[in-house]
This record gives sequence, C-alpha cells and structure tokens, in this order.
Amino acid sequence: MHVPDGFIDLPVSAATGVVAAAAVAVSLRGARRELDERTAPLAGLVAAFVFAVQMLNFPVAAGTSGHLLGGALAAILVGPYTGVLCISVVLLMQGILFADGGLTALGVNITDMAVVTTVVAYALFRGLVRILPRTRRSVTVASFAAALLSVPAAALAFTALYAIGGTSDVPLGRTLAAMVGVHLVIGIGEAAITAFTVGAVIAVRPDLVYGARGLTAPLKLRVGGELVDAAPASAPAAPGPARSARRVWAAGLVTALVLAGFVSFYASADPDGLERVAADQGIDKKTERHHTADSPLADYGVKDISDARISGGLAGVIGVGATVAVGSGVFWAVRRRRTATAGASVPPETA
Repeated sequence: MHVPDGFIDLPVSAATGVVAAAAVAVSLRGARRELDERTAPLAGLVAAFVFAVQMLNFPVAAGTSGHLLGGALAAILVGPYTGVLCISVVLLMQGILFADGGLTALGVNITDMAVVTTVVAYALFRGLVRILPRTRRSVTVASFAAALLSVPAAALAFTALYAIGGTSDVPLGRTLAAMVGVHLVIGIGEAAITAFTVGAVIAVRPDLVYGARGLTAPLKLRVGGELVDAAPASAPAAPGPARSARRVWAAGLVTALVLAGFVSFYASADPDGLERVAADQGIDKKTERHHTADSPLADYGVKDISDARISGGLAGVIGVGATVAVGSGVFWAVRRRRTATAGASVPPETA
C-alpha cells in the first residue's frame, strides 16, 4: 500500500500533505489525553512492532502478497490519536531510510495508511464493543472486524485519490474492483495479526490496552443480601506492577527484533497488493525514482553486504531500533508536554 513518487500528481500530493500535516497536528494534541505513564512507553514499541511486522509479506494469491498496515492495531493498543502518530513515524522511517513509499507521496501515505485506517478501524471497534458483551474476548473479536475493514477502506481511499490526481489514464472501475478485492483478502491477514496481538497483550496486561479500558466489570460484594460495589465507581483500576510493564515492553521489543532481523528473510517476495494492481492496470507507468534510492539501507538491505540474509536482517534490526528511538522520543515529548500543561493549570495554594 506504500504509494511511490509519480503515482499521484503534485497538486493532489501537496493537498494530501496539508491534510496529513493537519491530522498529525490534531493527533499531537489528542495524544496528550491518551498517553500516560502506562501507554507512553508502549507507544514507541507499537511503532517499532508495526515496522517489523510490515516486513513480513504473506502470500494472498498467485503472485501477490500483503502485509500489515497497522492502523487498527495501533489505535486499539494506544488510542486513535496516538495510533495516527505511530503509523506516521513508521512511514517516515520507511521513506527516509529504506526508500519505501515516495517522499512527495508522504502526505498520500499518511492520509491513507495512518489516518483512514485508524479512523475507520477505531470507529468500528468502539461501535462493536458497545454492543458486544463487556469481556476481553469481545475486544479481540472487535479488533478482528475493525482491522479487516480498515484495509479495503484504505484501498478505496487510494482509488479515490487516484481518480482525482492519478498520472495515468486507467479504467477506474476496474482498478477499484481490483484494489478492494485484493485488499479485502489482505485484510484477513491484517485482522488475524491484530486480533492475536491484542489478545496476547490483554492476556498479560489488559490495563495496557487502550481499547479495553472501562470494560472490566467492578468487583461486587454481597451486603445484606444485595450486591454493592467493592470500591467507589470513581476509583480507577489499579495498574499492574511496573516490573510487569517493563517485561511486556522488553518482550515486545525482542519480538520485533526477531521478526525484522530473522523471520523477515522468509517473507514472500511477491509484489504487494498495490504493486500488483499498479502493474496490471498501468498505474505505475510514470513511477519516479525514489529520492533516497541511494540510501545505504534502501530496499531493506545494508549496502556492501552481499549476504542477503545478513543484509536484510541487519537492516530490519536497524529499522526497529530507529523507529523505537524516534517514536519513543516523540511520545515522551508529548507526554512531558501534557504533564507541563497540567502542572501549569493547577492554581497555586493560598496561605
């Protein structure tokens, strides 16, 4: 789904750049409300994990592969505003370091892969958890459905952008059918990865899952034959121990490093959904050479290392490290800004 330079003309690319910048600005403000001492460290890890899993292309049809987009996963784990920032950080790292996704198309990619997927997925997710039983299993089921729908929604958004600013004359009806069709199949893989990951975190630390907050029924005690709350309704649930949170973070980082550094070597080499449709429909006729094609990490390999396994694995490890560092820095700054703002709003005590 990474759109390269040359697919969309400059006016539409510039317009989506403005939309993406506005979305990021709004998300920076919204993330202040979502990030706390539990989710701030997790957000950088989520970005790194999405980066790692996006390297794992899985086959979906003859000669076509797919990979995680991650908008649904990020939104459910750390919140929709923070989720937009997570995917934006991933796209920025991929475009600058690995020549994946055009730089003039960065606005297109953020709008499509970060904003559309996150908004669609989280809106459906919240709607489902309101009507499903208030259980952890319901969160997992809602995660599956939200992730499944988010991928063809992104394909539909790309087709709409191409209808406005596409650089090649192609039959849009046929392109729309091909894009939505193949990405609906890819969405099944996205849904499975999202549901499995959300379910795994819920099983260990449900308080770390943003989308699961408020779903746990309060403890009841029987007093005089009647059930009453064991604690005031306003009392927040006690978070798990800090050591447990550090273990979750460490386990997630190790998993991301293993996926990017080792498992990615066995990923499908077939073109992904957008690349396949672009080649079949002629969308890629005016593709431009990437501005960072000469990067030492271009195409997810380390320059001058001839062994493909070592080159790709090392590039993946570097990418995970860079993403978790940049992402953690962004979310730490947002969290610090929230703390500073909250402190400034507290009136001084009077004598």
